[in-house]
Amino acid sequence: MWILYLSLTVLLLILTLLPKIQHSHWVFRVPEFGKIQITFFTLFTIILGFFVGSSEYLWYYQGLLVLIFIHHSVILIKYTPLYPVKKFTQKYQSSDRIHFISANVYQFNREYDRFIQLIEKYRPEMFLTMESNGDWEQALRKLEKDYPYQHKVTLENTYGMHFYSKIRMEESRTHYFVADDIPSIEAHLKTEDGFSFVFFGVHPPPPSPTEEETSKERDGDLLSTAKRVIEIKKPVIVVGDFNNVAWSKSSILFRKTSHLIDPRIGRSFVSTFHAKYKLLRFPIDLMFHSEEIFIDDLKTLENFGSDHLPVYCEFFIDHEQEEKQEKKSIMRPLKKKLKPKK
Repeated sequence: MWILYLSLTVLLLILTLLPKIQHSHWVFRVPEFGKIQITFFTLFTIILGFFVGSSEYLWYYQGLLVLIFIHHSVILIKYTPLYPVKKFTQKYQSSDRIHFISANVYQFNREYDRFIQLIEKYRPEMFLTMESNGDWEQALRKLEKDYPYQHKVTLENTYGMHFYSKIRMEESRTHYFVADDIPSIEAHLKTEDGFSFVFFGVHPPPPSPTEEETSKERDGDLLSTAKRVIEIKKPVIVVGDFNNVAWSKSSILFRKTSHLIDPRIGRSFVSTFHAKYKLLRFPIDLMFHSEEIFIDDLKTLENFGSDHLPVYCEFFIDHEQEEKQEKKSIMRPLKKKLKPKK
């Protein structure tokens, strides 16, 4: 049992230190995904330490494990209801509730009807599919009557994307920020009650031994999206399979560059992958939004045969918040002009 305890301690230390090394190779980036599991295994190893027998070095190892546990817990607690965040209530100036579903359907999943039943059950105003190829596009045609606005990027390389909306789409475009076979969707929408917003769908490639050796392409795609977001003067939502976790440095850089909000903070992890293995499930299907958008509900839905669980979101847009932001931007230069000279 001592050998098991010692081996777990060394492994947990390595998995904690590897992401601290600023290198883009997947070996250094993949341990970031398992922070939740690492935290639980650290707690398990601490408990195991009380049963391994006496050793003159035991309490040094226990102290190290406690430090590892605290390190991960301080980061993860932000993504739980224990972390205090300001709560907002819907006002009369705000939009009607809007709902969307984002789902990596897994290109080789043939259970099209289960996904269609999911959409018919929850009836979102919008939904985004990733890894959707020609077969998926054909299967989803039965929904086009209910979703007259569409943007389709049909690919057979597991990076196809399809966006369907009941809300009027004023314009849309496909971006290829870092590669000509890795698309992102930008859709400008306007609700019946006059609220305009922009929906981004993203799906950058993961750093892994089977796909991209490094995270450079993923991080470059996300940073390019962030730079595009700050050019837009409307409320924005960015949704998709980021192949990343919210606490990674590249996700934090994306959030800071785009000036968007991570709705997981103060809420929950919303873990999506792998759908079949609950204990090995990572929160890699992310969402970020601008200040004018307020999230009422964010959760995973039932599995429909994919390796990802779908993400369901309910939100509203607040014009009053937009006006506040406009006033801030107007007042800043005005204050500078009125500032008395010394």
